[in-house]
Amino acid sequence: MSEVGSGGLGKPIEWSWRPNAGATEALRYLGHRFSNMAKLPPAGRLTLSWVGKDRALLGTDGGGYEWVDRNDPRVTEIRLLQCSESVGELPGESLASGNMLVVGDAYDGLNALARIPEYADHLRGKVKLIYIDPPFNTGQAFAQYDDALEHSVWLTMMRDRLLLLRDLLAPNGSLWVHLDDAEMAYCRVLLDEVFGRGNFIASVVWQKIHGRNNSAQHFSAVHDYLLVYAADRSRFKLGRVERTELSDSDFWNPDNDSRGRWRRSDLTASHAYEDGRYEVTGPHGDVFTPRGNRWWSVSPQTFGQLRADDRLWWGRTGRTFPFRKRFESELGGLVPNTLWSHDEVGDNREAKAEITRLFGRDAIFSTPKPERLLKRVISVGSEPGDLVLDCFAGSGTTAAVAHKMGRRWVTIEKEGSTVDAFTRPRLEKVLAGEDSGGVTASVGWEKGGGFHILEVRPSLYEVVDGRAFLAEWATNGAFAEGVAAQLGFRVEHDAPFSGRKGRTRLAVIDGVIDGDVVGAIVSRLGEGERTVLVGKGATADAADVLKSLSPGSRLRKAPRDLLKPGVVR
Repeated sequence: MSEVGSGGLGKPIEWSWRPNAGATEALRYLGHRFSNMAKLPPAGRLTLSWVGKDRALLGTDGGGYEWVDRNDPRVTEIRLLQCSESVGELPGESLASGNMLVVGDAYDGLNALARIPEYADHLRGKVKLIYIDPPFNTGQAFAQYDDALEHSVWLTMMRDRLLLLRDLLAPNGSLWVHLDDAEMAYCRVLLDEVFGRGNFIASVVWQKIHGRNNSAQHFSAVHDYLLVYAADRSRFKLGRVERTELSDSDFWNPDNDSRGRWRRSDLTASHAYEDGRYEVTGPHGDVFTPRGNRWWSVSPQTFGQLRADDRLWWGRTGRTFPFRKRFESELGGLVPNTLWSHDEVGDNREAKAEITRLFGRDAIFSTPKPERLLKRVISVGSEPGDLVLDCFAGSGTTAAVAHKMGRRWVTIEKEGSTVDAFTRPRLEKVLAGEDSGGVTASVGWEKGGGFHILEVRPSLYEVVDGRAFLAEWATNGAFAEGVAAQLGFRVEHDAPFSGRKGRTRLAVIDGVIDGDVVGAIVSRLGEGERTVLVGKGATADAADVLKSLSPGSRLRKAPRDLLKPGVVR
């Protein structure tokens, strides 16, 4: 079955369900989409299909995207990250183990962090909490970004980034995707595909506006959504939220119990319980048993223990049906609910006031989020010392709050102008103790810490008339680092070698490889070691010489042999 709707600019979007029909029938039905059974999802699985799903996106200089083949080397390559500066106090921290502000496209930044060994060792599978506030695709144009992508472009953009975020997420971690009605329903199915429907945790509704737009055509929209997914639901544990005056309003202590205030808790249950049918006798000889389709929720033995420890309440007269006493001092936080009101976690007005307080009225960020909202997300989704990631940094709220709350963080922002105007100065104010607003007081933040600023390097390749060439900057050490990243080697400066992967050494020659070069490289190998020898050209005999001198070693020519075939994931 399939329902076809608008995909923006007249292109169709399909919600498709492949039942347990024969492969021939399924392929005939979706023949324009799939060419063989290997591409079909498991029978009965709900998937989201759209025009261009099997293609890739490449960022343009104007801030938009263009469709390219998934084999395009500018998509399959792993871009380098270059640390341009370190800010604040970073004593003894390695680059990848510290806080990082990455400037560049989220796809390139995430791909580098997840694939380059020096970063992947510290990040891949180790991010406890991911919160992203991507473009909502509302059709509007904001000062910092264009929020009007063609629908299939938005879906592809999100799909490719979600796949990388999944690789970075810890086994017990969670992903929170912040959206509104424009794309929430589509993203929910997309997340089911990437993370598995069974790992869906909740859809949180946030009251972003405290008021009513009486000029709205139909409804006055006052909420956003936070879609919460676990990497593995069986290993995910959600934290508690702080108790409130309202939640604790029913605590009392009419019997002057030395353990303090308590609240009544029902001792019966609506489900059948093996030991749940028995009589109990009150302080004055009254006999009680659950009525109707109710059972005691505890066994007779547990009931007796509660009675002996004075944890039962029989009313002021001692003749009412018993309740359990639960003491305020023994209860922790509250289980989070799925409706977050503005008075609990702030709203848009509060968020804009925070930005105004930091940067003045003439430098307003279009779509900030309140710090109290991020405090709630971070507090229930992580612990102090955990790693928090946001790949749509914007004004830097996630990183700022994570820093104040004692978490490590990585954040990525595509627009350099946004980084210069908002993200970096905001984080610098947090470090210097010059940000007294937001959640600063409630979390006890003062000052300290630091972060590295990394920039995504340009592509290693240039494509002209469908042919790939090495970019002009790909020379000497930069060329060697680019090759190491692309082939998954850890950079190691031990001339003539520039990288290592186990017992294999990487040697990169910025020129032509001949028999003499091969002999010189092989002579430097240790016992049991092999080499991958990469050059921009090779003489006819180079491969044969390498094979005779070091069986198992390989020779590769750049860029031809560095281009990995694209895979529709």
